[in-house]
Amino acid sequence: MSEQRTIAAKMLCDGAAFHTSVSGEPRAPLCGMGVCMECRATVDGSPHQRTCQTLMDQPPSTAPHQAHFDVLVVGAGPAGLAALWAASQSGVTAGMVDDNPAAGGQIWRNALPAEWAQRAARLESNFLPGTRIYATASTPNGLWAERGSPSQRVHITYNKLILATGARERFLPFPGWTLPGVFGAGGLQALVKTGLPVEGKRVVVAGSGPLLLAVAAYLKKRGARISLIAEQTTRARRNDFLTLLLRNPSKLLQAVKLRAQLGAIRYRMSTWVTRAQGEGRLQGVTLNGGRTLDCDYLACGFGLVPNTELAALLGCRIDDGYVAVNHSQQTTVDNIYCAGEPTGIGGVDKAIAEGLIAGYAATGQTALARAGFPKRDRGNLFRRQLDTAFALRPELAAITTPDTIVCRCEDVHLAKILDHRSWRDLKLQTRCGMGPCQGRICGPAVEYLRGWPADSVRPPLYPVEARHLL
Repeated sequence: MSEQRTIAAKMLCDGAAFHTSVSGEPRAPLCGMGVCMECRATVDGSPHQRTCQTLMDQPPSTAPHQAHFDVLVVGAGPAGLAALWAASQSGVTAGMVDDNPAAGGQIWRNALPAEWAQRAARLESNFLPGTRIYATASTPNGLWAERGSPSQRVHITYNKLILATGARERFLPFPGWTLPGVFGAGGLQALVKTGLPVEGKRVVVAGSGPLLLAVAAYLKKRGARISLIAEQTTRARRNDFLTLLLRNPSKLLQAVKLRAQLGAIRYRMSTWVTRAQGEGRLQGVTLNGGRTLDCDYLACGFGLVPNTELAALLGCRIDDGYVAVNHSQQTTVDNIYCAGEPTGIGGVDKAIAEGLIAGYAATGQTALARAGFPKRDRGNLFRRQLDTAFALRPELAAITTPDTIVCRCEDVHLAKILDHRSWRDLKLQTRCGMGPCQGRICGPAVEYLRGWPADSVRPPLYPVEARHLL
């Protein structure tokens, strides 16, 4: 069991109810990462707390009312940790904030590699965990954040800013996906890492990308019974990807190890979930072709979506959904850099390489920054290979039927979305994308289904108490 158990994991274990949707549906956590807001509950008298990010017996916040750093890193995943480490080598005051209760991001949640655990420990004094930035401040280079429960407002200023805000899972809605027991693939893994037991549970893992294998291997290690891994891409595309990995021995070795850990677990290509069913909670799923499987949990995700909202709010240019950067990871705003998934979904090696480059470049350590270019370039090549191999097929659009809820926050069905001609019109007429998650779950789904990217980013980036907006 995890040493850092969250309230959400405890509530799921106990079978406790979370909340009901605006139309009365029972809901439970989906993303496990503080994005979907389905885990929100009143904690110690403070309403709307994200219980998947709140530890059991979490100590009271000791957040300062203000803080200043020469270099501020937003995000404590692999890219953020690398950026903080690189920047700190120059002797400047470097700090880091993250909305998780500990460093590591999603991929290293509660499991930092030894080298990075040691580095994080050395830099702990300048790390503000559980801190969520929600708006820019009127002061130059200023940000507003909230921290703790009950939340406190923190004013943070910086000279240089490095954005390492990571990514979230992409969900494609299908009938029954709002049932408790349906999670994101990484979401279920995150909840298990923070205390949800899965021993003996029947789990279907579905969606697209290498994350499915990693999640299945982890859940199996924790005692889950993996019924099936359903991958939407074709066998031909998967085989082409494996052929390319012959030129990348380290990645190929990772793939071989993962497959060995999975053993005899079925891994089917060109397969996806079309429906989840159950009374009050998940009891089974239907696959394309009509086959049904009984299960306790579904872990389903169709790749990752970069978290670019803060970058957009700060005026950084976004190209094709990613933050635009130059060779030194500098954005179109002079004193802002970006590293990791917001510049392209490419895995841990790319994220670390970009984080180091950004940290060195932001502090004038030019030679050290240049030394990281080759590794960063290999990471970008791997990113392009991933994009090709696991591109979403058009048939997936059919899994969202007219009566399927697309916006979980406001219970907006696909039929309502089809009545509108733009994302802005849809928001104004139906409130789709205007609920607690601020379109982070339904937005990518609507973009896939209708081709409408989000048209604007406005503060606050997340729901906050009204007193923090005064």
